[in-house]
Amino acid sequence: MPPSLSGPRTVAPYADVVVRPASAEDRPVVERLWLMFRHDLSELRGLLPRPDGTFRAERVEDAFTSAGWAPYLFASGGQPVGFAFVRGLDAPVRVLNSFFVVRGARRAGLGLRTAREVLARHPGRWEIAFQYENPGAVGFWRRVAAEAAGDAWTEESRPVPGRPDLPADVWISFGAGGADA
Repeated sequence: MPPSLSGPRTVAPYADVVVRPASAEDRPVVERLWLMFRHDLSELRGLLPRPDGTFRAERVEDAFTSAGWAPYLFASGGQPVGFAFVRGLDAPVRVLNSFFVVRGARRAGLGLRTAREVLARHPGRWEIAFQYENPGAVGFWRRVAAEAAGDAWTEESRPVPGRPDLPADVWISFGAGGADA
């Protein structure tokens, strides 16, 4: 085994992760990450790509062009490792609409660090949806909520609007930072 892989690491993996607002120039990168995100989710709900090989991307458009939305890009060592879309910045409750970390960067604490940073940028009430069919997301988002709000968070199932054919989404609600949380 090469020496760099044989012993314990002295620097935490992805210690250099950067969370920054995604610019218009970043949009092509975010769109490619979006395809990976939707591909991961397709397994849970049996969704297939469109004839051109893409998945629906209205949220990408909204994140970059709609009022009250903010796209974030995560990078480590200059490489893109994920993204988040926040909506409701002009409302009493912010929604972490989409959140993704590439598979090669998972299980190293990067997701938790980036989620914390996105939440900290917008103190107040938050809601995050996920699916029970995704066990990794269940544990991850419960941990995020507990770290952000202690025991002061709730979890409830809500039907997917306009999609009675899909199982309900799970929504976690909590306050993060600031006096109005």
